[in-house]
Amino acid sequence: MKRYDIAMNINVLGAVNVLKFAKRCEKVKIIVHVSTAYVCGEGEGVIPEKSFILGETLNKNSYLDIDVERKVIEDKLKELEAQKLTSKEVTIAMKDLGIQRATLHGWPNTYSFTKAMGEMLLGHLKENLQLVIIRPTIITSTYKEPFPGWIEGVKTVDSFILGYGKGILNFCFGDPNTKIDAIPGDMVVNSILAAIIAHGNQYYSSQESIYHISSSEKNPLKSCDIQLFLFHYFTKNPWINKDGNIIKVGMPPLFSSMDSFQNYISTYYWPLLKILELANLLSWQRFDKTYKNLKRKIDMAIRLAELYKPYLLFHGSFDDVNTERLRMAMKDCNIEDVLSFDPRCIKWEDYFMNTHFPGAVKRIF
Repeated sequence: MKRYDIAMNINVLGAVNVLKFAKRCEKVKIIVHVSTAYVCGEGEGVIPEKSFILGETLNKNSYLDIDVERKVIEDKLKELEAQKLTSKEVTIAMKDLGIQRATLHGWPNTYSFTKAMGEMLLGHLKENLQLVIIRPTIITSTYKEPFPGWIEGVKTVDSFILGYGKGILNFCFGDPNTKIDAIPGDMVVNSILAAIIAHGNQYYSSQESIYHISSSEKNPLKSCDIQLFLFHYFTKNPWINKDGNIIKVGMPPLFSSMDSFQNYISTYYWPLLKILELANLLSWQRFDKTYKNLKRKIDMAIRLAELYKPYLLFHGSFDDVNTERLRMAMKDCNIEDVLSFDPRCIKWEDYFMNTHFPGAVKRIF
């Protein structure tokens, strides 16, 4: 979770600066902006490939003035500077501010909120430039290129995957039939290149196009599938900890709401943590390591649950009519095999068990 000021600088002002640069380039035909499908917030039903109007909000109860948001950030930073807080305290305050402002206008987090503002300003300021917006869902490791399973850094679902394998987390999120919309990274890259080819060569005359790069409509993946894949993979390929011991995993419970998750933590973990805290005090810190390890696991579980709830407890699916047209355009050009981004070819069990999980384990740690 980023600070509000940093997210504003990157996702909003950064996008506008790219647009300003593009306008100074005489031969630029189009600008392709990579956003996220989750600019829709916590939507339900089928989410259309639809652009934002400047000032639009998701809760319809307010007007979003981006200049006001920048002023709010500026004033908050001055206030924090006057209080002479530590850099860590400033970071926490700015993260909290981002959540507050996002929630005020109907978005679940700072990331999707600032991404939406970036889209709004690009649409408002583009003038005669052709604007293409790519909205990927949860990006996972590559399907084929440059090789299967490549990934850089810990992405959305990987925090849960690796936490589960290492024995830190023992739960999953999602109603059993909730769709987890995942798309391999190389398919996202291929869709960007396909959009450049299609719009750069005047296949489409529209000045603005939105593309959901997603799988929930064409090849849905369910939460219960991820639950089984996780259990089977780490049962067959257990993690070896730094002491050389095998970490045994159990079937992770699946929570379909934050309330059920919080009840689980309150029932099974908080009492144990309190007992350990008391025992630690009475025994002159004898259980200090055990207490700190358990608290770290609980804190991490809560943090990840709050951070990824909008993606893993998402009850909608993403319309991809425009994206299907883009795939057909690549077929007409006879390059659909080179620039493949059709999720229907993915066999999810094979992909996760033989590509994504081993790739995440090998390349991230």
